[in-house]
Amino acid sequence: MTTNAEETKAQKPSNASIPVDQFNWDAFETEAAIYGGESKEQIAKEYDQTLSNIQAGEVMEGTVTSIDKREVLVNIGFKSEGVIPSSEFRYNPDLKVGDKVEVYVESAEDKKGQLILSHKKARQLRSWDRVNEALEKDEIIKGYIKCRTKGGMIVDVFGIEAFLPGSQIDVKPIRDYDIYVDKTMEFKVVKINQEFRNVVVSHKALIEAELEQQKKDIIGKLEKGQILEGTVKNITSYGVFIDLGGVDGLIHITDLSWGRVNHPEEIVQLDQKLNVVILDFDDAKKRIALGLKQLTPHPWDALASELKVGDKVKGKVVVMADYGAFVEIAPGVEGLIHVSEMSWSQHLRSAQDFMKVGDEVEAVILTLDRDEHKMSLGIKQLTPDPWENIETKYPVGSRHTARVRNFTNFGVFVELEEGVDGLIHISDLSWTKKIKHPSEFTQIDAPIEVQVLEIDKENRRLSLGHKQLEENPWDVYETIYKPDTIHTGTITELTDKGAVVTLNEGGEGFAPSRGLVKADGTTATKGETLEFRVLEFGKNNRKIILSHTRTFEEAKAKEDAVKEASTQEAVKKLSSSMEKTTLGDISGLAELKAQLEGKN
Repeated sequence: MTTNAEETKAQKPSNASIPVDQFNWDAFETEAAIYGGESKEQIAKEYDQTLSNIQAGEVMEGTVTSIDKREVLVNIGFKSEGVIPSSEFRYNPDLKVGDKVEVYVESAEDKKGQLILSHKKARQLRSWDRVNEALEKDEIIKGYIKCRTKGGMIVDVFGIEAFLPGSQIDVKPIRDYDIYVDKTMEFKVVKINQEFRNVVVSHKALIEAELEQQKKDIIGKLEKGQILEGTVKNITSYGVFIDLGGVDGLIHITDLSWGRVNHPEEIVQLDQKLNVVILDFDDAKKRIALGLKQLTPHPWDALASELKVGDKVKGKVVVMADYGAFVEIAPGVEGLIHVSEMSWSQHLRSAQDFMKVGDEVEAVILTLDRDEHKMSLGIKQLTPDPWENIETKYPVGSRHTARVRNFTNFGVFVELEEGVDGLIHISDLSWTKKIKHPSEFTQIDAPIEVQVLEIDKENRRLSLGHKQLEENPWDVYETIYKPDTIHTGTITELTDKGAVVTLNEGGEGFAPSRGLVKADGTTATKGETLEFRVLEFGKNNRKIILSHTRTFEEAKAKEDAVKEASTQEAVKKLSSSMEKTTLGDISGLAELKAQLEGKN
């Protein structure tokens, strides 16, 4: 296509020299010579007919004539070339001179007489139709990745900002999203929300079909036990994904090593090449199970044949649980030390009280099953069993200092030494005190003096006593608190049935409620000191029954009896006197009567 300047130049007369005396000055003044005899208006009209008739807002196709960093010149057949900012072609870095592009006429002439075009607006006017067409026809389109966003990338497609999810960029996990920014790639439109005009594109969809066929070809050649070379593609907490050259396989964390693996990163690294063995695969689901540890001999097979039960071994604690600790005595060979084998003590404790992960320990082999790959270990066996010579160290009748371990309703469990425990029954804590719960008498971890009462070596039990360290005061009480004797005591506790009374001579007694009534009719209260009569004394059951009421009731009864006897005597005398008086009165009356009769 010739330019406007060339066309104008072609219409100009030849520059051949004309003699001065032959020059037509009249024609020159009327510009006839310049335009070959035609009028200027006629030539301009013919020139205008060679140009495109354009209007602002029109979309046209043009040809790129020039490209630089700032502008792109496009010829649309107008008298001048249109200018478009280079930034509008960022999505198409392959743009070159001669390419056909769509343009939108912003203005036929600006203040400088320049034709202003826009490629971006031209794309936008047709973009929604183009996007829907691409989805309908499953068309492969080009897009420019503008920037990152949450969950993926923003892609310029036909002037529309489409969303490219991170999972749809590639079939492989993406480690650095920034490397895709400012790149032009091919995509497929996978989803359109017509209401909100949202577009989702995928690059992964372009390569999945090809990979699917590659997977079928690879899986078709797989065999169990086959050894292949692969590349570590991804590492998760549960295993490692290996790229076998178009198809992925998984090495589960348990198949990485014969030993304990806390995280696969301890064994492999990203992009590491390694040999793996095929353990299993599923044609339908295209799952391939791989193994790494299977390429090395099982460590139990290499375990020394002379190792036997009773031998001492050393190892490292690799896993802790409440019930015990797993100790690795060789790579891939572990034994369990149960918490019951950590101490001779029979108290339930946690394994964490004895050791922690990373500790180097020595232990004794208790059981060994090479076929089942199981081994149990013990560390308490490294020290003598304290119950072996229990009769010698803790004979019956011997006295010792123990430590209170815990309480029950019926007694106190104490520890004489690690592994040697005993029970003090609640009845053996005190000769005199009525103890409802052992916590009233002592406390956890407190020292307490004990005497060995009985040994049960078979069941590893000791029966202990505390009160036996003192003389039985009930032998003395028997001579003091005889029935009907009166003693002074203080009420220390009140119950529904009566009161506990601490006696001045020692010991405690019990007064029933009916025995707490005082002489004035009121009931005794806690803290009062009164006299009590012994109603009953029991040495075997350590019982003293008391009554305050009986102390004054019997005295009152005697007093009442004396009063009653005196009253009866007085009545008798009175009666006798009344009899004599009555007879005398009768004789007087008779005489009086006789006298009266005589007078008459």
